Amino acid sequence: MIAIVEAAGWPIWFLILASVIAVGLIIDRLMYLRIKRIAPPALLDEVVNELKQRGISDGMLSKLAGSSPLGRIFSAGLKNIKSTPEVMKESIEEAGRIVTHDLERFLTTLGTIASISPLLGLFGTVVGMIEIFGSQNVTGNSPAILAHGISVALYNTAFGLIVAIPSMIFYRHFRAQVDSLTIEMEQQAVKLIEIVHGQRKG
Repeated sequence: MIAIVEAAGWPIWFLILASVIAVGLIIDRLMYLRIKRIAPPALLDEVVNELKQRGISDGMLSKLAGSSPLGRIFSAGLKNIKSTPEVMKESIEEAGRIVTHDLERFLTTLGTIASISPLLGLFGTVVGMIEIFGSQNVTGNSPAILAHGISVALYNTAFGLIVAIPSMIFYRHFRAQVDSLTIEMEQQAVKLIEIVHGQRKG
């Protein structure tokens, strides 16, 4: 690995930094964007049962808000349970926007890395080509400098693609996952509003 870094030259360090950041973001989002963590399937039933048995309390709302992102949305709606369905829906939508923003956290950075990694690889390629042409002199080409320039050009191009391809795959995957979780939370929130206001049986 060290030999590859040395052969690729100094431009490779930009790609190494990008790859480390990308791996960290991918691991973070893989751990966070899970349906059991974001929108627990049994949460709606638990909330409805709690309402029927004990009603609403500040402690219950605080516990609900801290349990999961979907819990935060439910908590925001239940704070306005005595209001009209429209007011309750508005409060849920406001909380939903905040939760969705949190779900999308770091995705822009990951998408940026996926986009710029090939460009960083191209930059390394250009640097390698400059070294190749710079090695030409009156007496001819220096084989060592020529070989180094080719190494810089090829390794940076390859490493740029190695970083970009997985980053783009995971970026697309996480975007789809956020969209799916957002729709699931919207459906659960609508069910809660309908149950609370007697439009649906729990």
